[in-house]
Amino acid sequence: MRAEGDGGLERFCSPGKGRGLRALQPFQVGDLLFSCPAYAYVLTVSERGNHCEFCFARKEGLSKCGRCKQAFYCNVECQREDWPMHKLECSPMVVFGENWNPSETVRLTARILAKQRAPLLPPPLAPCPGLAPALPCPHTCPPRWAGNGVRQPAWSLLGEEQEERKSKNQGQKKIHPERTPSEKLLAVKEFESHLDKLDNEKRDLIQSDIAALHHFYSKHLEFPDNDSLVVLFAQVNCNGFTIEDEELSHLGSAIFPDVALMNHSCCPNVIVTYKGTLAEVRAVQEIHPGEEVFTSYIDLLYPTEDRNDRLRDSYFFTCECQECTTKDKDKAKVEIRKLNDPPKAETIRDMVRYARNVIEEFRRAKHYKSPSELLEICELSQEKMSCVFEDSNVYMLHMMYQAMGVCLYMQDWEGALRYGQKIIQPYSKHYPLYSLNVASMWLKLGRLYMGLENKAAGERALKKAIAIMEVAHGKDHPYISEIKQEIESH
Repeated sequence: MRAEGDGGLERFCSPGKGRGLRALQPFQVGDLLFSCPAYAYVLTVSERGNHCEFCFARKEGLSKCGRCKQAFYCNVECQREDWPMHKLECSPMVVFGENWNPSETVRLTARILAKQRAPLLPPPLAPCPGLAPALPCPHTCPPRWAGNGVRQPAWSLLGEEQEERKSKNQGQKKIHPERTPSEKLLAVKEFESHLDKLDNEKRDLIQSDIAALHHFYSKHLEFPDNDSLVVLFAQVNCNGFTIEDEELSHLGSAIFPDVALMNHSCCPNVIVTYKGTLAEVRAVQEIHPGEEVFTSYIDLLYPTEDRNDRLRDSYFFTCECQECTTKDKDKAKVEIRKLNDPPKAETIRDMVRYARNVIEEFRRAKHYKSPSELLEICELSQEKMSCVFEDSNVYMLHMMYQAMGVCLYMQDWEGALRYGQKIIQPYSKHYPLYSLNVASMWLKLGRLYMGLENKAAGERALKKAIAIMEVAHGKDHPYISEIKQEIESH
């Protein structure tokens, strides 16, 4: 494959991995390698009213759509820019009412189809029908940037030849032949689908998503044939990203084609963070010219076998990075309690099996059990596992983290703090140096301390979060400014 380069990086054929991204210049820890605007994205339903539907800005006083009363925006400009996507859902949400419940994957896929099949015309200058005028926004929403750093309207993605063809076919719908600013090195149509590796369960889930797509979006979208939709959903499942905030709370889902070009390693040398709907990739290790750029696709807390089970299930490969080959951290991650009568190997295997089962049980239970019932699962499982596992064992930590989340939901701040205090040191040991999981835990602890009037401990914890985030997010990220303001205001 011919290598394609952009800004100190190039696409290349990575031995044993297929396509990959390689550095052409040195990068130091904290350096921004590249940023990528979302090709398509969607705000999760639970965050409506807290974040702007278009730019994902988090603020109070957002104005809502006058028709559906569900989508919220900074101002008229954000409303107008989002209308080509919001119109897919605005009327249907009114018509279906409480029965409007497509999954986030279906919503994202609908937006990808809309973008690919949009008419090659600029959006209307007037606000969309049915949208209430918004209050003036005191903040500037993140613009969409062209590849050369010049601001462009979202629709201005055509070269001269395409403009000529457009003038001959004015008003006709067709798939954009050119790449967007999100696809400098990898086009959406090039995404891997791994169709040949899908089992019957995964194929059935895709067919359910296709049925929901037709059910909720048929009046506003033209669909390709079923086989093409199967491919597209499989591509989205393998290449989609979860946008998260500074505490790793879920904000939405998106497609970032150039970010998806990076291969996985359990020893990543870059980290992906988000600024609104823009993905940013920064170095967390020194990277030398000629070295491949690796990110992590999964949570790195768990031992090698668990990580590779997850990679095989979701991404259809087994990792062969140094950490997976040597398994150096596995013993510490599955640390056994030191007893006068040490547990037998079979007892340990049985407890690991139990731990994996209870983790899955809890994941399912979150959808239908009450907070008190969930907390009971956490406490009983910790009690049982503690007969064999140390508190620093990752399976114990997993259930402690879930218990902390339940306590936060129930506004049991002291309980959440107790769990967080147990978690933070083992997290710092098990995770890589500049881990978002560690930063978010320090951040939660800091905010809990501050809320419980322990300013000194709160300030120390928040500063530890900032130290990691300045590398992972960049020193100018709004999240860091907000945290510094929290420290100053107490």
